[in-house]
Amino acid sequence: MSDEAAADALLRQNFSLFLRFAFGEVGGGRAYQHNWHIDAIEHQLDRVRDGTNRRLIVTMPPRHLKSVTISSAWVAWMLGRDPAKRFICASYGYELSEKHARDCLRIMTTDWYCRAFPKLRLTRRSVLDFETSAGGGRFSTSVGGVVTGRGGDIIIIDDPMKADEALSEARRDEVREWFFTSIQSRLDDQTKSSIILVMQRLHESDLAGELLRRGGWEELRLPAIATHDELIPLTQGRVHQRREGYVLHSARTPLATLNEISAQDPYVFAAQHQQDPVGRIGAFVMPEWFSVYDEPPRAGVVVQSWDTAVKTTVRSDWSVGITAIYYMGRFYIIDVFRKRVEFGELKRSVRALCQQHRVSRLLIEDAASGAQLIQQLREEPQPDVTLPLAIRPTTDKIARFEASASRIEAGTVVLPRVVPWLGTFITEVTKFPNGRHDDQADALTQMLANPPIQITTVLAGPELVDPFAEERIECDEAIDPWGAY
Repeated sequence: MSDEAAADALLRQNFSLFLRFAFGEVGGGRAYQHNWHIDAIEHQLDRVRDGTNRRLIVTMPPRHLKSVTISSAWVAWMLGRDPAKRFICASYGYELSEKHARDCLRIMTTDWYCRAFPKLRLTRRSVLDFETSAGGGRFSTSVGGVVTGRGGDIIIIDDPMKADEALSEARRDEVREWFFTSIQSRLDDQTKSSIILVMQRLHESDLAGELLRRGGWEELRLPAIATHDELIPLTQGRVHQRREGYVLHSARTPLATLNEISAQDPYVFAAQHQQDPVGRIGAFVMPEWFSVYDEPPRAGVVVQSWDTAVKTTVRSDWSVGITAIYYMGRFYIIDVFRKRVEFGELKRSVRALCQQHRVSRLLIEDAASGAQLIQQLREEPQPDVTLPLAIRPTTDKIARFEASASRIEAGTVVLPRVVPWLGTFITEVTKFPNGRHDDQADALTQMLANPPIQITTVLAGPELVDPFAEERIECDEAIDPWGAY
């Protein structure tokens, strides 16, 4: 076999290699940058191809090659392997649908593609409706468009709604109605044909949210920043171990950029980038309400507030400890501990952080594991570890946070300009009470509700201003998310 024939055989068998070639045709001159998440997508597409999964949802951030990979390159590759396959592809508007279709057709008319798939013949080359001599092809439409008389083996819905339409209940209803009354019935064989929905999340009640609520769908969820440790299947039996805090593809969208987006609009970031939409209504705090410091004060009272978790599973709450210097009526946050830990490690962490930051006021909620922690810290005192104050809330957490929101708006909470934990902290606090987690918000509320009596104390030593003495939050780099302001 010649080198050229061997290369053609690889293109027919290896979609990852095919995608590299395809991107060279439709990537606008940009260099192709492979990343593990492409292999994760390919693995799920392989499961659709062999019939293992007939209802797939892929949710991921914008600008990560989801459309090029699925709507253009994969369709071209599948038609080359099986020219009888019939695809229906839809997007929110005509222009986007046409672009995906044009990219697919451009790939299929290249010399290298025709050489790799010599049996494929195009009998109709209309961009929105091209057909092969075997009866297969790709028909493109828009959400709400006419599909009467059309049928497909595989339906691909790629971004069914514009981002700026996410808050329109009427538009969300239109998309859902179109799916359930029009497009879903276009499958040629309801027992064997497949539907793929690929999108960035926009709203709790968008199409992906509705389908996941109804059940029967598998989701490949790829947030821009990992929210927990996870094993993600890849092609060829491989597995990617994604660690909490790691960026999906830092070469395309680095951590600094993501944190800037998060600081500008936590709701957009949570939905479009983290695939975890929350409602805007009910939020109490805006990111611009936080004041910023470059250097913490050298005098004041060091306060530490803890909200402890009961369990340590990947879906459970976090144990959070916020350390601040209280000076002249303001809380200067200098460190945030946020980790899922067993009780023994939690107790060791509290002691270590008290010693590291020379804490003189230790607040722990007197509930669940917090009650046990208070008891043991009091019964087993250690040097430089202040005895904890047991905090017993008298109102629910929403009422407590609402009372603290006015203090934040008044500039009482001052945050450092550059630290790794900043984006996560701002996002969680500004998403409350609609976010997935509220541990940092609870710890902050507890601190603000229990200020110390001001004592002028000179604080010296590197322990105070070195929150990176031990790595507790996995981040690629420290950034400045305040540039937008």
